Amino acid sequence: MKLTSSMFTHNGKIPSKYTCDSDNISPPLAIADVPAGAKSLTLIMDDPDVPKNLREDGMWDHWVVFNIPTNTTDIHEGKEPVGIHGSGTAGNLSYFGPCPPDREHRYFFKLYALDTELNLAEKSTKQQVEAAMEGHILQQAELIGLYERINQ
Repeated sequence: MKLTSSMFTHNGKIPSKYTCDSDNISPPLAIADVPAGAKSLTLIMDDPDVPKNLREDGMWDHWVVFNIPTNTTDIHEGKEPVGIHGSGTAGNLSYFGPCPPDREHRYFFKLYALDTELNLAEKSTKQQVEAAMEGHILQQAELIGLYERINQ
């Protein structure tokens, strides 16, 4: 399974258009080679580089969407995928772009193909989604983007 973006490469720089410094819209994403037998997809975007004085666990959840149809091949720029939206760290139910407070951060876009749909409600946390996915992940793909604010 593959997750790519036409706007940045794996471990490449995320354009500011997709961050809090500009339009703060989601980048376009392409999904390929979803395994046969998958019943749903889950997309999680998080940042593990948050200063510990801001968040003890060092993690910020930017985007959590589950029960995405397996025939989804594109998530268009500035659009939310069809699915159930979980809650990000800021309480957001939609994309919340990079906004690092200190230095360059890594942003992990993680896509999971599951053998089931998740029986969770809207606003479920990333931790609840990850717990529900246990034992149901057929494949996963990852796209990492980097971003550092120029004028902090």
